[in-house]
Amino acid sequence: MLAVKSANIRDNFKEWCDRISMGETVVISRPQNKNIYMISESEYNELTRAKRNADYLEKLQRGIVALNAGKGVEHEIIED
Repeated sequence: MLAVKSANIRDNFKEWCDRISMGETVVISRPQNKNIYMISESEYNELTRAKRNADYLEKLQRGIVALNAGKGVEHEIIED
């Protein structure tokens, strides 16, 4: 991970895009600690997938807790 100033990104945008597309993560330092991270599309997709998985696992866990607390509803399977 590299940290750079926003002026450096502006002056060398193509170079930084090339580095990021090769897997480098870049932190653009900004005033008042309002930093920005630049990552590749594949890394973004990986992070998004991990978050969706974590959200889904949390939803499953809430369902298990509710079921164990007796809040489940029993259904009968009807076959044609």
